[in-house]
Amino acid sequence: MTPDDEPIRIPVTDVFDLHSVQPKETAAAVEAYLEEARRLGLKSLRIIHGRGIGVQRRIVQAVLARTPFVASYADAPPEAGGWGATVITLR
Repeated sequence: MTPDDEPIRIPVTDVFDLHSVQPKETAAAVEAYLEEARRLGLKSLRIIHGRGIGVQRRIVQAVLARTPFVASYADAPPEAGGWGATVITLR
């Protein structure tokens, strides 16, 4: 493996912005993010997926619906992105 092949480490916080993630990679990225957020003990999260035509929003919410340690999720309030972001509460 060359240095160019090394994965880039991204610090996990309570906000995950998907603008740089391709739709085909969204589900895997969100799953990995949720697992790491849970491992770190984070309880309240916000995933920014943008408004667009809703592709990433649907993918994100499908992952959240099938994740057993997600207590709840909803569109963010207007001041936090409205339907361009989803807020999540973990168990």
